[in-house]
Amino acid sequence: MANRHLSRSIVLQTLFEWDFAVVKGRDTKDMLERNIEEFGPGLDDNQFMIELFNGVIKKKQIIDEIIEKAAPDWPIEKISIVDRNVLRIGLYELLFADKGQVPPKVAINESIELAKTFGGENSSRFVNGVLGGVYKEMGEPGKDDVHPKKKAFETDPAKFPIEKKAGAVSQKTPRRWPGWTFRNHCCGPRR
Repeated sequence: MANRHLSRSIVLQTLFEWDFAVVKGRDTKDMLERNIEEFGPGLDDNQFMIELFNGVIKKKQIIDEIIEKAAPDWPIEKISIVDRNVLRIGLYELLFADKGQVPPKVAINESIELAKTFGGENSSRFVNGVLGGVYKEMGEPGKDDVHPKKKAFETDPAKFPIEKKAGAVSQKTPRRWPGWTFRNHCCGPRR
């Protein structure tokens, strides 16, 4: 498990404990430190966890209002504690965190993974729907960004390699699967 994913899991567990606690006056710092020690010994991402946890708690009211607007059929108290806190983490990272550190797509994907791991059967779809709706309302920032390691696939046919065969010129189209043709795919092999 990647360090950031484990860090988010620890923050989720701490938010669950904080949200479920009968006594709201308990020291949140002690809760987080205890969970870091128990679930992430040797993890060197404490600053990220502290910022995420404290940020979610500080922005809780704003985030809860956004959740209620994005999921009007689900009052905040009717959403399960796990789903509610996964949404809080996702929305905090989507709206308030440093975009250079956590791109919007990463925030959404990480929240979906947390929902799959800790939530119910339909949690990941619910989280995806709410965060996807908020992301679209934001104008989908970073949607067309290409990762620097990934090279954009060339789609201009004029730039495809040309092969000369017996006086005829044919364009060599790149295929992803050897032997694959449209005819075989849609109609079955020739008989």
